[in-house]
Amino acid sequence: MHTEKIIEENKQGQSLVAKKVTGNDKKLFIESYGCQMNMSDSEIVASILVKEGFNTTQKLEEADLVLVNTCSIRDNAEQTIRKRLQYYNSVKRTKNPSMKVGVLGCMAERLKSKFLEEEKIVDLVVGPDAYRDLPNLVEEVEAGRDAINVILSKEETYGDVSPVRLQSNGVSAFVSITRGCDNMCTFCVVPFTRGRERSRDPQSIIEEIRDLNQKNFKEVTLLGQNVDSYLWYGGGLKKDFSKASEIAQSTAVDFAQLLDLCAAEFPKIRFRFSTSNPQDMHLDVLHVMAKHNNICKYIHLPVQSGSTRILERMNRQHTREEYMELVDNVRRILPDCSISQDMITGFCGETEEDHQDTLSLLEYVKYDFGFMFAYSERPGTLAAKKFEDDIPLAVKKRRLAEVISLQLKHSHYWTKQHVGKVEEVLIEGTSKKNENEWKGRNTQNTIVVFPKEHYKMGDFVNVKINSCTSATLIGTAVGYSENN
Repeated sequence: MHTEKIIEENKQGQSLVAKKVTGNDKKLFIESYGCQMNMSDSEIVASILVKEGFNTTQKLEEADLVLVNTCSIRDNAEQTIRKRLQYYNSVKRTKNPSMKVGVLGCMAERLKSKFLEEEKIVDLVVGPDAYRDLPNLVEEVEAGRDAINVILSKEETYGDVSPVRLQSNGVSAFVSITRGCDNMCTFCVVPFTRGRERSRDPQSIIEEIRDLNQKNFKEVTLLGQNVDSYLWYGGGLKKDFSKASEIAQSTAVDFAQLLDLCAAEFPKIRFRFSTSNPQDMHLDVLHVMAKHNNICKYIHLPVQSGSTRILERMNRQHTREEYMELVDNVRRILPDCSISQDMITGFCGETEEDHQDTLSLLEYVKYDFGFMFAYSERPGTLAAKKFEDDIPLAVKKRRLAEVISLQLKHSHYWTKQHVGKVEEVLIEGTSKKNENEWKGRNTQNTIVVFPKEHYKMGDFVNVKINSCTSATLIGTAVGYSENN
């Protein structure tokens, strides 16, 4: 089932490998969990370590250095990573005693002392803003000392690091445009693990996309914890924009302008972006999306709850009504746009009336698909400090099941709307279920499968949609699209 499939995929780690660099004799095994930002960060890490003599490998047993890029967003994600660390250490003890193990990313910052000093299951701990220090930290480890750097930065964007595209399909790539988050949602650890929000120089973004274009990549996803709040005014934190000079403010580049610039500069590349925050998505972004055919008509628009009372407890900076107004504007300006959601059930103090508000919001929006979870208290968050996690697990699970059931109904409703149409699809790889079929996505981000025939990966193909499931469109290619 579509929604459950998305949730399951989001739990899995992805082992990553890049092309071998001649002369590099040390081997790096890197595994990423969680969000797309973690995947992007792993590419930055690989780029930094390639220059230090490492090549990536998919064989854990032969690795000199094993790194896991971690996610702290839910307790289940942390437990999965802890089990992986235990497995790494068993391999280290029995097969490769010289192997060094390190933790990157959000869990690194949160559990630094526990991992290094109490449990002694890692050799180095590196936070999201300290990847440039990896060469020094690796030297410390090789000298027999534990190594740690989890200092958060006000400036670091890695804008000058050319990422190594790990296990790339050569078709789609991520480009990070912001780092950190200022929103302080009470359930979320990101502001504490990734620091304050800052944006990357637009020129460095354009240069990275130009390099991808020259390498014949066909799709770029612009990434950030809050891409819509992108704001470049010469460098610095977003919160300090009001203190910038008049000329810096007048020449600043916001997300709508950056998106417009990218789409115009690279008309043959298809653009996506993630993740949006309702409070920061302005109408000018929607108008830019409508202006350019190469900007995909898909918005991931997390809502978390349909109850204004719970949204306030979560410190979300919008009400139920404001969110619904934004959805109305999306439907008006972009009639063919798909919308997906993030939803949390059983947040602290959530009543049955609040839950019914969430179900009624789902009915109002009718999302194409979503990412839905029962609330999991995260240590150190504002919710953990201020509120009691008072909803019984059985109630959380029952409410989650009701949300998933309704979402599956809406997902199927939307996939059926595509049947009979001819839609442009970018071929991304072979179908998991049938090696004789290609899979790709249409502009609305829905998976499409069709017979391979003479087409190849990276082709833009027009596909006649013949049938569907709640997750997938099934069709037949009728020719190349004009963008091919």
